[in-house]
Amino acid sequence: MMQVTKVEELAPLARPESTTRAATETAQMVTMLRSLDDADWSQPTDCPDWDVRAMAAHVLGMAETFSSLRRFARDMRAGGKAAGDGPFIDGLTAVQVRDRTELSSDELIRQLAAAGPRQAQWRASRRLMRRIPMKQEMPDGSTETWKASYLFDTILTRDTWMHRVDIARATGRPLVLTADHDGRLVGDVVAEWARRHGQPFTLHLEGPAGGTYAHRTGGEDITLDAVEFCRILSGRATGDGLLSQQVPF
Repeated sequence: MMQVTKVEELAPLARPESTTRAATETAQMVTMLRSLDDADWSQPTDCPDWDVRAMAAHVLGMAETFSSLRRFARDMRAGGKAAGDGPFIDGLTAVQVRDRTELSSDELIRQLAAAGPRQAQWRASRRLMRRIPMKQEMPDGSTETWKASYLFDTILTRDTWMHRVDIARATGRPLVLTADHDGRLVGDVVAEWARRHGQPFTLHLEGPAGGTYAHRTGGEDITLDAVEFCRILSGRATGDGLLSQQVPF
């Protein structure tokens, strides 16, 4: 019998689980990067401005930005300056990539392996910072206000996960997925997607990270690969109907 998960029963990612997920995802990224050969690092990715090396530098930069208060403050200042009148996140990521241009592939991997557990614990320990409201510009031009806890517990891990998908697609390397880890992250995306559009649906996601989800009765009946579902919601591919509702990654 097919097991159907009601999305309203899915708990959001929160400590201590979010800390474990963050450390696990960074470790998975390290494993992916270690599998690459020299030619893979220059392959273009689904993020037009980045090849694989630049994307890995961004992932390392984000991990290190959120690993100490001093680094966080420095990178926030540098990102704001680099952004100018544009979106802050563009300035921050540009700084992260620029500052790691001279790293060899081995150095980049080694530093990410060291930063992974450190940033997971740092994000979890920011008791006062977690309450800070943050303005975030969305792809459609709107602006949302997030609590920092949402960034720490959810978005930073989703970002690394999606970039692991990007690198697998760019290089043809296997994308290792498990129901326990990746399925949990995908389920959290499903739950947020459902909250954002508020409509009834039944969603059949295929693959190791998939599952069947429902909200109320009726509505759209959707079947597709779990990773492709997340790519559509992230804006990397297009979707119709309820799949036009994007989710932050």
